[in-house]
Amino acid sequence: MPVQPILKYPHPVLKKVCKRVEHVDQSILDLVRDLVDTMRAGPGSVGVAASQIGVTLRVCVVDVSNNRLGKENNHGLLCLINPEITARSGVAVMREGCMSVPDYTGDVDRATDITVSFSEPDGSQREISASGFEAVALQHELDHLDGVLFLDRVISIKTGLFRRKNYT
Repeated sequence: MPVQPILKYPHPVLKKVCKRVEHVDQSILDLVRDLVDTMRAGPGSVGVAASQIGVTLRVCVVDVSNNRLGKENNHGLLCLINPEITARSGVAVMREGCMSVPDYTGDVDRATDITVSFSEPDGSQREISASGFEAVALQHELDHLDGVLFLDRVISIKTGLFRRKNYT
């Protein structure tokens, strides 16, 4: 499937709460494929949510396995339908960026360990425990599904938001 254009802040779709997927059909499978292709095409991308390509459904993909911060601790490619964080613990500040906010990065407080339950594209239910960078990436993408951007969580607009020098 084709790589989809990423919506940029302040596009209003990015602030919408996404709807649950009621049943997985070919259109959902196509959406997952588009999300994977779009993530892989993005510079340094480790995830993308459906809302970032203009679809307000609770679907996202995450894969930190090719990122230096996630190489040692990851579940590989995760295709999440109706994901929900069921447990969280620990707190750490992490610098985040986003394809929808390409000109900035910011320091954000995130849980260091989370448990996420979700449906796979084949309809099976799954629950995983994630930590470190993978946990941060999952929280970032799940925030998108709730209409929340990392800008909404930056610890301080004055000291925790940074202009990106380049986006590669």
